Amino acid sequence: MSKLISKKKPTYPITEALSKYLNHHGRNIKIPIYYDDLMRFQGAIKIYDKNGDDTLWVSVYYSEFETEEINLSLKRMYSILHSDGSDTLLPYLNIDQIDFCTFGNSKPFRVKVRNILNDNYLFLYIKKADASRIYGLELEHLLSPNHINFLVHGNTLIEEHISGIPGDDFIENNLDKCSERDKKEIAKEFVKFNERCFVRLLGDMRSYNYVMVLTHDFDRIQYRIRGIDFDQQSYEGNARVYLPQFLKENNKLVKMTSELLQEASIQQYKNEERSLLAKRATSEKNRLKELMDCMLKDRISTPKKIKELKMDLFELTGDVNFKKSRNMGQILKSALDFIIRNYKNENPYIISDR
Repeated sequence: MSKLISKKKPTYPITEALSKYLNHHGRNIKIPIYYDDLMRFQGAIKIYDKNGDDTLWVSVYYSEFETEEINLSLKRMYSILHSDGSDTLLPYLNIDQIDFCTFGNSKPFRVKVRNILNDNYLFLYIKKADASRIYGLELEHLLSPNHINFLVHGNTLIEEHISGIPGDDFIENNLDKCSERDKKEIAKEFVKFNERCFVRLLGDMRSYNYVMVLTHDFDRIQYRIRGIDFDQQSYEGNARVYLPQFLKENNKLVKMTSELLQEASIQQYKNEERSLLAKRATSEKNRLKELMDCMLKDRISTPKKIKELKMDLFELTGDVNFKKSRNMGQILKSALDFIIRNYKNENPYIISDR
């Protein structure tokens, strides 16, 4: 694994251009609390799972003087993220718990916000803002089947919770219990997820960095894989990092897919996903162009990794645009242009005024 993914990715600052983009699309907010404020906790208690294993999360607490101010700011964050930002919700909200993750690059805080009228609750995640992660979140919002809700305040990133069964948990405890039909559905979704990550250069989709979302249809369960960690957007040089099939944590899914799906089916699902990506990129072309203009001027990787990735993709596709790319923004633009050029649906049955 260490040969594929760097041990630690640096944090890249938000440029002025990216900040203007976030302003334009309502992602920037004003609120009197930052990630660093939450780091001033007085103490912490380890959190264990139902089997008694350490989750690597701790529940934190603050001084009496700071608790009231922090809780009020967190309630306002919730109101801005999920409502109209007014204070009318605040009397009905309670901050039940603030947890801190001691594992990984982002070291997020997880905040449990409960409605005291009915005990329904949601989670917020608060992290250090990183340009890579913001590009990843925006690209997920524009190019995947999933909409992403997040906000930025200075060097602080606020994300909504993405519901689902953690991939590693699902693989270990649920996969073997699935019917043959369900396994084929999961295999199909894994192929499409694999292709989606590769085209948009989202790396490090190990099983604990995505969730399995189950939707009950009238005669079956539909499965969808959703990424939940986006900080490895367009950073690594090895093209295999962007293909979940090459990450050892996904070996069980890879083996199942190769056993259940014929190569012709796998290629069909890859082509379907490329077509869908081309359609989404075309339908969101104005906003996507704004985002790519920021990324084209940004530095979110190292010269060595940029050179390695562009040559990997050039050898794979034969597209000289990859070879000419000078940064990760240009490499990603070349990838999206390649997909739009080769997989955009020109269905003769669709009526268009173009």
